[in-house]
Amino acid sequence: MLRKPEMILIDVDGTLVDSVPDLSYCVDTMMTQLGRAPHGEVRVRDWVGNGVERLVKRALVGALEGEPDAADFERAYPLFLELYADNTSKRSILYPGIREGLDLLKGAGYRLGCVTNKAAQFTEPLLQALVVSEDFSIVISGDTLPKKKPDPMPLLHGAEFFGCAPGNALMVGDSVSDVKAARAAGFQIVCMSYGYNHGVDIRDAHPDAVINSLVEVLPLLENAV
Repeated sequence: MLRKPEMILIDVDGTLVDSVPDLSYCVDTMMTQLGRAPHGEVRVRDWVGNGVERLVKRALVGALEGEPDAADFERAYPLFLELYADNTSKRSILYPGIREGLDLLKGAGYRLGCVTNKAAQFTEPLLQALVVSEDFSIVISGDTLPKKKPDPMPLLHGAEFFGCAPGNALMVGDSVSDVKAARAAGFQIVCMSYGYNHGVDIRDAHPDAVINSLVEVLPLLENAV
């Protein structure tokens, strides 16, 4: 059973925001610029969730695992970064229930932070464009610290910011990376049933709870000990 947390950290891609439409556009445009065939949104969706560097590598090898030729990556990565800088939020949207869920949690007095593997140069404009940046007291991006999820460092940094013991903190995410980071940090972890988990059911990672919308978090916590 969940314990009532003193603070909540929430993931971005696949939890708050469906960013795949923008990411897929950038991946496919990059591939076209490289003289290679585009992959399409369905394939790209399964590759999202571990940062844009990993996404570009997956696009180059056409698979979830594997490493591309170093020269190919050095050519492709700057192309992607330039494209994504101009297409961070043109097609991305909040998932249903996000605005309402954030309002419910804030109204109940919960302190909220945001933690993502996305670099700050992309995270901050995206949150601002979708009008959720002001909901978070802290935004921890993928390059804020030396390590990112699934390492526990970003979550522990968030707990320290709020002056909260990790055991009194909650992570809301969507992927195995989120579950691993939360377990390593000593956080509780609630996962969305949707999101980016490379086609694998997130229940297989055994989070503390799985929900279909952010509006379900507050009822869960109202029944917590």
